Amino acid sequence: MKRFLPLLLLIFLVTSCKSKKTYSSSKRTTRTVRTTPNVKPPKNAETLVNYAKKFEGTRYKYGGTTKRGMDCSGLIFTTFTDNNLSIPRTTKGLATHGNWIDLKEVNVGDLVFFATKKNSRNVNHVGLVTNVRTGNIEFIHSSSSRGVMISSLAEKYWYFAFVQARRVL
Repeated sequence: MKRFLPLLLLIFLVTSCKSKKTYSSSKRTTRTVRTTPNVKPPKNAETLVNYAKKFEGTRYKYGGTTKRGMDCSGLIFTTFTDNNLSIPRTTKGLATHGNWIDLKEVNVGDLVFFATKKNSRNVNHVGLVTNVRTGNIEFIHSSSSRGVMISSLAEKYWYFAFVQARRVL
């Protein structure tokens, strides 16, 4: 019995580390997001976005900052650091860094923050805006279920989870 207890404990720990949320694409509905289109982004914003897109498809790893795995704030931190811009490493730190901006003023290179935990408005997820069109804001982020991917703020899940946007450039 003493030999099986550590094995049982190890199995329990490994299986309890799974992401609790599942996201079904069949439930996607879109919302209209009011934006101010055709505002030119800063020059280095496009460079940031292009670098972040290199990680598309990378698996999620809590605390990760490499191609082997990365979390949402790790993606943002790595992207900005590669472009010689100093920012905090954590989502909580990023949520107070830079200037708060209205959703209507969001532009490429800005950060969007979300609260994805049920019954909570505390920021725990961040993404980098990659594209702004009338009624649609796209952002790159690292999802715990799908890794680094581009999503839209018009999707129901992200629309209701949105908390704030910040400009750091």
